[in-house]
Amino acid sequence: MNTSCKPNAELSRCIWNSTRPIGKGDLARGLLPFSSKNEIRIRRGTRKVRAVVSMSRTEAAEKSDGLTYKDAGVDIDAGSELVKRIAKMAPGIGGFGGLFPLGDSYLVAGTDGVGTKLKLAFETGIHDTIGIDLVAMSVNDIITSGAKPLFFLDYFATSRLDVDLAEKVIKGIVDGCQQSDCALLGGETAEMPDFYADGEYDLSGFAVGIVKKDSVIDGKNIEVGDVLIGLPSSGVHSNGFSLVRRVLERSGLALKDNLPGSSLSLGEALMAPTVIYVKQVLDIISRGGVKGIAHITGGGFTDNIPRVFPKGLGALIYENSWDVPPVFKWIQEAGRIEDAEMSRTFNMGIGMVLVMKEEAALALLQVDHGKNSVYRIGEVVSGDGVSY
Repeated sequence: MNTSCKPNAELSRCIWNSTRPIGKGDLARGLLPFSSKNEIRIRRGTRKVRAVVSMSRTEAAEKSDGLTYKDAGVDIDAGSELVKRIAKMAPGIGGFGGLFPLGDSYLVAGTDGVGTKLKLAFETGIHDTIGIDLVAMSVNDIITSGAKPLFFLDYFATSRLDVDLAEKVIKGIVDGCQQSDCALLGGETAEMPDFYADGEYDLSGFAVGIVKKDSVIDGKNIEVGDVLIGLPSSGVHSNGFSLVRRVLERSGLALKDNLPGSSLSLGEALMAPTVIYVKQVLDIISRGGVKGIAHITGGGFTDNIPRVFPKGLGALIYENSWDVPPVFKWIQEAGRIEDAEMSRTFNMGIGMVLVMKEEAALALLQVDHGKNSVYRIGEVVSGDGVSY
């Protein structure tokens, strides 16, 4: 039997399928283990609702002068409504990863893709890091429960198998697993003629981790005055690329052009792989004082941080408390995007938020010694939602 458990803007869904015979279009791939997720990602439970949108340059002009995610074809509110409806059929959802009891522990499962960032991979020819993104999107979800990733599986689908290109993609997956200290347990390569454009492919990833039941991080003991610690992102990560591509159209710049305020090209900046936070987060957890963790993906701060809070608590984000990468400043200026839209679509330079006791947070900041690997970005307050 095959199981696929889906976390996340997100509701956990487990589907049981009978093992099917391998057809001509499928290449079963098993990889030896080693040791060492355009798109909506509405995070409302352990299910990720995604709308993959591919906008052409000839489509209708934007509804307003300032661009929004909805203008780019992604309706977050529609995704939220679907999640509410699914929640009625699958009560008890709510985390970034799905938890399955196993003795005195929980297995924590997550699944994701990389959205329309793949479009930029096709345009830039950068294929050796997109696999890192794939691993990151799943393992970063499951560590929000305090789980250590155990293994990862991937799904690679294409119209016609280009072995050299596929090897580059899988190399990135291997790199991501090494960064996560988890095993690449296997995968599936599907060759599907006429289904994808020539030279294009799609990716999905699946991760499973484990955490002791008495060590699960669930946010239940979060209280007013707790500190929000932000871990910096490498850039856009793997969310919001439908809007990014629309901004790129409007800007008149090409991917090879220089990103204003940076020595990188736009293509290099946008394709920077998602940070894998596994080792850093597990190290911080081991120091004590972590009460809740939010992975900042689709929905940005606005939708993701409140997911780990008890009812009646909200977040106050301090202005100018971290360095916003130049790529977000360019996106906002070139797309004339409102602050609220940016905060609900992108991570804005913070890819993970930890809610900590004040004394534990201060100790962590002292250890950091200005290395800019952690930032004090806010605090827990009475109320609902996120204020800036």
